[in-house]
Amino acid sequence: MFAGVAGGAFLPQAGFAQPAAAVRGLPDFTDLVDQVGPSVVNIRTVEKASSRASANGMDEEMLEFFRRFGVPIPNVPRQQRPQRPQDDEQPRGVGSGFILTTDGFVMTNAHVVEGADEVIVTLTDKREFKAKIIGADKRTDVAVVKIEATGLPAVKVGDLGRLRVGEWVMAIGSPFGLENTVTAGIVSAKQRDTGDYLPFIQTDVAINPGNSGGPLINMRGEVVGINSQIYSRSGGFMGISFAIPMDEAIRVSEQLRASGRVTRGRIGVQIGQVTKDVAESIGLGKAQGALVTGVEAGSPADKAGVEAGDIITRFDGKTIEKVADLPRLVGNTKPGTKSTMTVFRRGASRDLGITIAEIEPDKPAAAKAAEREEKPKASAAAQQIGLAVIELSDAQKKELKVKGGVLVATATEAAARAGLREGDVILAIANTEVSGVKEFEAVLAKADKSKAINVLYRRGEWAQYALIRPGR
Repeated sequence: MFAGVAGGAFLPQAGFAQPAAAVRGLPDFTDLVDQVGPSVVNIRTVEKASSRASANGMDEEMLEFFRRFGVPIPNVPRQQRPQRPQDDEQPRGVGSGFILTTDGFVMTNAHVVEGADEVIVTLTDKREFKAKIIGADKRTDVAVVKIEATGLPAVKVGDLGRLRVGEWVMAIGSPFGLENTVTAGIVSAKQRDTGDYLPFIQTDVAINPGNSGGPLINMRGEVVGINSQIYSRSGGFMGISFAIPMDEAIRVSEQLRASGRVTRGRIGVQIGQVTKDVAESIGLGKAQGALVTGVEAGSPADKAGVEAGDIITRFDGKTIEKVADLPRLVGNTKPGTKSTMTVFRRGASRDLGITIAEIEPDKPAAAKAAEREEKPKASAAAQQIGLAVIELSDAQKKELKVKGGVLVATATEAAARAGLREGDVILAIANTEVSGVKEFEAVLAKADKSKAINVLYRRGEWAQYALIRPGR
């Protein structure tokens, strides 16, 4: 029993252990801020006014937020902005980053520096540097930039194996441009699946536009993640934030610093989830592994004898517990590596030898400015279906292993409703292969716009059909 004391409080009687929570105070982050704060930087980006789009007059920081997290842009009135010459440079966005090495390598998010003509890094002592983009990897959202300085306060990288759900963590960044803002919370979950290549750290640390690229710090003053995403239905922070695990970020940054891009392995399969019912019906028992739904002709998987309907249960000796495990393990394998893969087929497991190929790489960040120089002009027929296309370069054709086709520059209205998007490669339209823009326009001009127009297009490694319905 508990004895009552003055004021309505209760103390345990002798012989009862005091609950652990009663003897623990709230953490004090002041020493951590002093320790890690100087390593956190503010990142501003600038781009040409002619390549900058605005929506409803909103400032670029908020637009970055809405674009990044898929939140619908509110229908706010257009703000009155001063007219500027089209070639003037204008501020584009604000983000955060942190000093990775004492000689000036800085880590941030790829979406913070994407499309920037100029990157400006500001230290806590107010020194400003123009930074060079060393490389950016869109698949993991990790980027590395370099400033010309030495003797900088670099962060300490933490051990993700020691990170526990429930422990306190802190973030430092520039939400809405407010530099050196500190927020704190706890680790809500680890290994949270929200993408093909990253098992995110979930926290309840307050993260907002401008925090992107800043560090997530444990109570030992070590960086354990890069703040990258939030979950929101309202456009504001809702108590769920995601950070890129630092071990994954370091692996990516090492490749970016070495070559400016990230090399990943691929085996050429389409995969799906293995349900409990399927696992039981085929004799697999436990619902695990990755179900092969398609095999690319001539791919490493095809050559290794993988078949549609196989369930990949192990890769290089590592168990595939869930479907997302396979692309991570394969992607982290160096192209050219000879690996062993275990598949479950018709009631029995078998090992297959497979040589890993290279996945289609992201284009280097340095090429982004050059890409924007070509301004696509859509014909009247193309405008009617919401498409603007540009020529594929010889290098792009060689890289994609195609003889012809056109690159989608913009897809709106009917084309967007059909599922087409910027970056897709159209190989044929209206059952006619196209070698370039001129032929694409000629075929489209003759097509019957009152009927659905079939389009064969390629996205990444896979080709598929779409039906564009102009009249809807």
